Amino acid sequence: MTESTNDGVRKKGVSKGLVAIIVALVLVIGGSVAAFVLLNLSDKEKYFLAEKNTLDFLVEEVEDRYQPELEWVEQTEENPTRSTMELSAEYNDPAAGGSGTFDPSQFINNSTVTLTSEADMEAKKMNAKLKADIGGVEIDNFNVYITAEKLLVGLPFIEELLQIKDENLGSLLHEMDPVTFTGEESLNLDYLFDSGKNAEDLEYLKEEYGKMIYEEIPEDAFKTTEETVKVQDESLESEKIKFHLSEDQLKTIITKVLDKMKDDEKLKEIIEEQMALQQIGTPASQDINQTMKDFETGIKDAKESLKDFQIPDGLTSIIWVNDDKVVQRDFKLEMGPSKEELVAFTVKGSQLLKSETQSFNYDLGFSDNYSEGNMKLSGELSWKDQKAKDSINLSVEDMAITYDGSETLKDGKREFTRTFSYEDASGAGGSLIWDGEANYEKDQMKAVHDFSLESPGLSQDMFGLHINTEGKTIEKVEIPSEEDVKDLGSMSADEIMNYMETDVTPKFQQWIFGILAGSGNLGF
Repeated sequence: MTESTNDGVRKKGVSKGLVAIIVALVLVIGGSVAAFVLLNLSDKEKYFLAEKNTLDFLVEEVEDRYQPELEWVEQTEENPTRSTMELSAEYNDPAAGGSGTFDPSQFINNSTVTLTSEADMEAKKMNAKLKADIGGVEIDNFNVYITAEKLLVGLPFIEELLQIKDENLGSLLHEMDPVTFTGEESLNLDYLFDSGKNAEDLEYLKEEYGKMIYEEIPEDAFKTTEETVKVQDESLESEKIKFHLSEDQLKTIITKVLDKMKDDEKLKEIIEEQMALQQIGTPASQDINQTMKDFETGIKDAKESLKDFQIPDGLTSIIWVNDDKVVQRDFKLEMGPSKEELVAFTVKGSQLLKSETQSFNYDLGFSDNYSEGNMKLSGELSWKDQKAKDSINLSVEDMAITYDGSETLKDGKREFTRTFSYEDASGAGGSLIWDGEANYEKDQMKAVHDFSLESPGLSQDMFGLHINTEGKTIEKVEIPSEEDVKDLGSMSADEIMNYMETDVTPKFQQWIFGILAGSGNLGF
């Protein structure tokens, strides 16, 4: 991002929390409220319907292009499935060999790691088995079994499975370390199987907040005129819809949203659940409790700060609509804790969305009294006759990131080449090349992925990573009975320590010594 800073000028502090809340609300205003547009269209309804139609079109294009992959995802969510993934690598160093020194290619080129997993999302069962051949040394029998209530781990050097039930984890951790753990910790295993939870939460936010914001936006905030615009060398007759909220109007809406958030127990529950998912098995409860206190305090502080917060020109968003979709937009929002600390955010650009080709070109900028920056995003996507050709470019400051891809799909088999490239002003950079093919049928799939790197000092064939995957539906997912299980949750902390020291550790040492001694090439 291009920046120019005046030396010797010290910036005042900006209320980051309040800025974040306002920007988040702007995104909500421009997105989820579009779901509540009626058919008898006012200018307000035209604006949000155009945004909704644009988003729906893009979603439909993705679903059409990647229908086989999406159908397989649906298959895994509704049926028990088994998936096998094998990883291997290839290393070719022209300078290696012939010197009598260790050649890493001998080790890398003769190693594989295989992960086999099974999952039944509806029955809330899954397992995974890890097997590896590392330079001729075989490692096997690492197993994990998961249900909504418990976690079992199988290790190659002990016969029994180690089990911990979700209900016992908190008390066990608290006994081991009462200072760090509160006793309320949880593995949150149930969330692993609840793929629809995020969709439910988003629906709640849309209903409770999107609808409210939509209803609070006044009808006279919108004005429609006719205008011809030039987009991607095409002249388009369009409806120009200007959406403007004054500073007072925007503050009123933000205040009502903050008031609702303050007393919304469901929203707090969603935030707590998302935090818990990020901190499985850690001393999360203290952090979560503190975060929720900060959340409530932050809302109070945000409301207080909002009184003096400056949004001198309010919010302005202009869209040009052709064929019921947005073809051009111009967005501006300038705000700050004082007139001397105003920060302007702008989005300007155009897009041409057709059934076979989509192109876009946008500038995203910011500026204040001390610096300014700009990010450019452009691209051309095509999907015609089951063939794709895509190019996306992102530039920030003197750095450029590009994506180029080509795909073909025939009878459920997709072949593709995707290249991600990076370059900076010094000329440094490189590319990640991703080649592969994937074949999808209703109840099974196979895929091959090859990754390689290329840069001025690295040829494409010097290093490669290969991933082979297979998947299919199965009758059911097996979870072992509790006959050969060591239930750690039913043991005291002292009993667990004794078990680890007298049973597990000696067997592990014996196992690892046997592997190293039998390898023949690791010093034994």
